[in-house]
Amino acid sequence: MGNLEILLLAIALAMDAFAVSVGAGACGYAKKLPAAARMAVCFGLAQALMPLLGWLAGSEVVRWIEAVDHWVAFGLLAAIGGRMIIEGLRPVDACGPDPSCGSRLLVMSLATSIDAFVAGVSLAMIAVNIVLACVVIGVVTMILSLIGVRLGVVLRAVVGRRMEIVGGLVLIAIGLRILVLHLSS
Repeated sequence: MGNLEILLLAIALAMDAFAVSVGAGACGYAKKLPAAARMAVCFGLAQALMPLLGWLAGSEVVRWIEAVDHWVAFGLLAAIGGRMIIEGLRPVDACGPDPSCGSRLLVMSLATSIDAFVAGVSLAMIAVNIVLACVVIGVVTMILSLIGVRLGVVLRAVVGRRMEIVGGLVLIAIGLRILVLHLSS
């Protein structure tokens, strides 16, 4: 997996956090920099740590499924991508509780990074520098979360859900590329 693919994976995985950030900004939460930065750091740390945990778990499993690892990687990425597309097609809910503080921030950080854990399992099945991937995923998530809050303030909730569809399509495309490269070699 090359640097461009890692960046695309990071952007796709950050779409959940981006969507929550846009929603927070659109609902008037996290308008001030400290709250937006708190969200961005928590989302970024969760997104950076979860692929590492998934990679560690996947590294143990990869020995037993090496013959079909490309199918597993494709299936996991396609499932994550499909879920993101379905979420992106659902109507945007009304404003819920403030996700920029307390236990809600912790829960949202974990909820938006579950797909990063699954992606980490997939990364264990292909050649990737996991430390680089985790750092890129974390930094991209932080940046997109900050941008998301500002964008939400300006545009309200117009963009949030549609970006999940784009992220889902990117994950499916990465999974297809892994599958095609393996089958053609």
